[in-house]
Amino acid sequence: MWDQKFDDLLRRFLPFLGADEKLSEDTTLRDLGLDSLGIVELLAALEQTYDVRFQDEALGQETFQTPGVLWKVLSGLVEEQAA
Repeated sequence: MWDQKFDDLLRRFLPFLGADEKLSEDTTLRDLGLDSLGIVELLAALEQTYDVRFQDEALGQETFQTPGVLWKVLSGLVEEQAA
């Protein structure tokens, strides 16, 4: 599971997710209101918050499909950065 920082940041870009609703790993982010502009803004926020850079192969729609997939890609980048 992801950290609280990720959860808080992601929720800012999901207008259809209620404040009390649980965010599950397999929820489709588009269904919660993440659009293409939101993806760009979320990407920038994640890079700044976690001090990583998403590479071209991680910029596809599939990366931003669900919170679980996005966290897996992000945590992999964080691990690479630390190595």
